[in-house]
Amino acid sequence: MTPEQGSVLNFDPKDVEENKVIAALSYLSILVFIPLLTKKDSKFAQAHAKQGLVMLIAAVVLSFIPIAGWALDIVIFIIGLVALINALQGKYWKVPLAHDLAQKLNI
Repeated sequence: MTPEQGSVLNFDPKDVEENKVIAALSYLSILVFIPLLTKKDSKFAQAHAKQGLVMLIAAVVLSFIPIAGWALDIVIFIIGLVALINALQGKYWKVPLAHDLAQKLNI
């Protein structure tokens, strides 16, 4: 799925512009908690933070599985970089699998 296909959620342009840098923190491991806890009023930052949280949990769980889990951690890292770049550009990319799980989070 390309970033253009994934950006179907409607965000307020002002919200996106004001919060795109903090939304990008969502994909930097433990820093996911900064937008998650400080930007509760930002739909854009929260959407990114929820995806980032799902990715962080998956990476932690996979890190306990030798070789195959570590390889998948590298994949999650690369996907996180793509999502981070999209956030900095003011876009929302529905990360495969993570987006669906993030939508179920009631934070």
